[in-house]
Amino acid sequence: MTRNLKFFIPALLFGATVAHAQYTDQINTNRPGQSMAAYSVGKTIFQIETGISGTHENHDVLNYEANGVALDLALRYGAFAEELEFILDTQYRFDQYSDALYTYNRNDFKTLTFGAKYMVYDPNKNYKPERNVISWKASHKISYRALIPAIAVYAGFNLVGKNNPYSFPDDKLSPKVMAIAQNNFGKWVWVNNFIADKIGTSYPSYGWITTVTRGFNTHWSGFLEFQAYKSDYYADGIARVGAAYLLSDTMQIDASLSSGFKNTPAVQYGGVGFSWRFDADYNDILLSGKGDRENLLEEDQKKAKDEKDKRKKEREELLNTPVEP
Repeated sequence: MTRNLKFFIPALLFGATVAHAQYTDQINTNRPGQSMAAYSVGKTIFQIETGISGTHENHDVLNYEANGVALDLALRYGAFAEELEFILDTQYRFDQYSDALYTYNRNDFKTLTFGAKYMVYDPNKNYKPERNVISWKASHKISYRALIPAIAVYAGFNLVGKNNPYSFPDDKLSPKVMAIAQNNFGKWVWVNNFIADKIGTSYPSYGWITTVTRGFNTHWSGFLEFQAYKSDYYADGIARVGAAYLLSDTMQIDASLSSGFKNTPAVQYGGVGFSWRFDADYNDILLSGKGDRENLLEEDQKKAKDEKDKRKKEREELLNTPVEP
């Protein structure tokens, strides 16, 4: 792979369902993909996203192989504002490394990052589209407004312990920043992450993740994802595919497979995961004493009743109109 950006090849991906607000009726999780959505979990919401995966690496040039298990855990909490959330993202790995001379076991944090995400622009904030109560299709069709993405920014730092076998000696504390763009096209969601990681170390990394999500019904969704990253030490592209199943409004399970495009090293891993949201402390945004969802429902019901009354009146007027001989 060359050092230019040719490996940033566009790809489509699928992920979990996302709505047009910070807090949603159903859990909004970043699993099973690796991209981060622009919308936060919502103020006072605590969310756990965890998983386990089998990992495999083999390097044709350095002639080594590593097989193991990775445990993922992300803790998300919304605080101070609907647009803000704090995130602890970790992965602890156990594997066995073998080359021509040695075989030994390794274990440590592959990832230990703490940061915060803030949505700086929501194209749907304060926007109330005209709802067609007569035609479901008309009221749910994709509008050109969907081409305007929601924008969020993320800033955090990586923590690396002493003698970590998965990092370089100077990777003790380093910043990570990200720009996030998200488009919602009805049942489709498209998320893009632009990442600068391990800034200020000997080998800073720059990457891009693009994910497309498709909700198939009230329970199932699927995703495809492409991730590309580049540093002076290593560059590669990874494709992912998987699905998620909604157990309830607060719980989701998922499964995914990932594979790289190179053989220096070749990487493959697959796993399953579980996400859970605790929202008992959530105070819904009130509109005249009711939440957004209830107000929209009442608005639709009122419009439907008005339309029904109008048609009834027209029929009565037509029946009462005398017929000319």
